[in-house]
Amino acid sequence: MPTNNVKLLGVDDYDNPETIHFKKYATGLQLISDGTRVQTGQTPRKVVWAKGRARLHHYEPEKDKKHSAPVLLVYALILRPYILDLVPGNSLIEYLVGEGFDVYLLDWGVPEEEDKDLSFDNYVLDYLPEAVGQVLRTSNAEKLTLFGYCQGGTIAAMHAALFAEGLLKNLILLATPVDFAPEDPGLLGLWTVLTSGKYFDPNLLFDPDPVVEALGNVPVGLPGYLTEAAPSPLEPLASHAATYAKLWERMGRVGSLESLLAVSKWVDDGVPFPGEAFRRWIRDFYQQNKLAKGELELRGRLVDLSKIEVALLNIAGSKDYICPLSQAKPTMNLVGSEDKELLVLDAGHVGLMAGPIAKKNLWPRIREWLEPRSR
Repeated sequence: MPTNNVKLLGVDDYDNPETIHFKKYATGLQLISDGTRVQTGQTPRKVVWAKGRARLHHYEPEKDKKHSAPVLLVYALILRPYILDLVPGNSLIEYLVGEGFDVYLLDWGVPEEEDKDLSFDNYVLDYLPEAVGQVLRTSNAEKLTLFGYCQGGTIAAMHAALFAEGLLKNLILLATPVDFAPEDPGLLGLWTVLTSGKYFDPNLLFDPDPVVEALGNVPVGLPGYLTEAAPSPLEPLASHAATYAKLWERMGRVGSLESLLAVSKWVDDGVPFPGEAFRRWIRDFYQQNKLAKGELELRGRLVDLSKIEVALLNIAGSKDYICPLSQAKPTMNLVGSEDKELLVLDAGHVGLMAGPIAKKNLWPRIREWLEPRSR
């Protein structure tokens, strides 16, 4: 590979999953990644709790713990959570641990056939409360910070609403969809456009039932395939290719190749979507927007986001098409918190966590916000 191609190899702030795929094949990186094993998730940890496929990992601070409130990270159901601990020098978990936070990660694991009936009732009402209890026991703490990323943030927000009088001190939501059918989804509101009756004849809407009934758990990559099968909403993304090509020329850092290899591995390293959870994700969240409307019920319990009164940091990327700003910003008006802040960064879904903006801007801002609220 020519040496000047090194400038093309890196994770950019504007990256979303599809641009990572584009970079991989545009630069021939697949030839490198196919023969290279990038070691992700290297921050030392130990398993302190398990339930079914789920595992709770504990990352103890290297030095004396500075902050009394531990941090519990919750990720989505359909990709692996090592994006939060990518590689040394580019890891949110490593950063938080180095800043004296007692960090935990809830890994949902890889569902098997017998897990096809698991849904958000199970994750929000069973798994997460048990994990919260274990965090507090292990850290000998009274309250914790719940930190959700992507769909994990939606799960965390539901938990915070239902256990509003409980054990939470702070809530951080990163790239978290809450209003799934905003009035103006914008160019990046792809899933809203594809699944909402506002834009398509209801008779032509995607029906998740046949998929779940035929397959049980939804196979890896199927949600992405369904979006790619609809060319009209995706067509504008093609016009961004030249923009991304120019952005790549500004990277040129020696360490960027390792991060891009790791992110490339991550976007291809999906797990099956539990069947019943997928059904509800499409119907209750996207097609009927029940969470934002205050109509979502889990085992008969109404999820009322106005019950959330803990300190809230809501983070979104202006170039994120997995969770566009139009889906994340409404959270500010839905929660009941007085101490709440919306932080919008000029980044995409992947760039927020793995691009230069993460280490330079996002992680220090999270630390600054958390420190006075973690005593």
